[in-house]
Amino acid sequence: IMKDDGGKSRGVGFVSYETHEAANKAVDALNGSEGKTCKLYVARAQKKNERQAELREKYEKLKMERLNRYQQGVNLYVKNLDDVIDDARLHEEFSIYGNITSAKIMVDEKGNSKGFGFVCCSSPDEATKADTEMNGRIIVSNPLFVALAQRKEDRKQHLAAQHAVRTQGMPRGFFQHAYSGMIPPNYLMPVARPRPFMTTNQVPR
Repeated sequence: IMKDDGGKSRGVGFVSYETHEAANKAVDALNGSEGKTCKLYVARAQKKNERQAELREKYEKLKMERLNRYQQGVNLYVKNLDDVIDDARLHEEFSIYGNITSAKIMVDEKGNSKGFGFVCCSSPDEATKADTEMNGRIIVSNPLFVALAQRKEDRKQHLAAQHAVRTQGMPRGFFQHAYSGMIPPNYLMPVARPRPFMTTNQVPR
């Protein structure tokens, strides 16, 4: 048993066997079993670099699985969610329109809902149907806002395209010089003076 400087157990230890067969048998029998105060984790002891390589491989595998899942499906952005709605309720509400591969409510560091989340549909048709039917629908007490979720890069491109359309055909410096020939130099635009509050006797009957 490994202990700290004060002689207190660190909750970890090592057991050495004479054969690999005996060690594997112990792992199969004891890993995940209930100890006196907690569930045991039993595995072959690894060097630090070996353990890091295994964790890195697991992380990359999970990352690719998550990426493939979202690439194959269509992600919807859902906001204005009531605080009582959790992942299971969100999944349930959208599942009637097709196969939902994931439904997630965004939460803060305390675990409280941020009022928005994401739902991933398995096909574009299902996503379109869910978007049409669920947008504006009242769940608990709030009308939902549902739209196609966009990656940060796609969102930037979309906003840039909108800006280009709005400003298309306007000459350079239009906003700065639109009134340059109409207002004399050094002329200050008049500012409306605030109206005083009327007394009760001044209010028209």
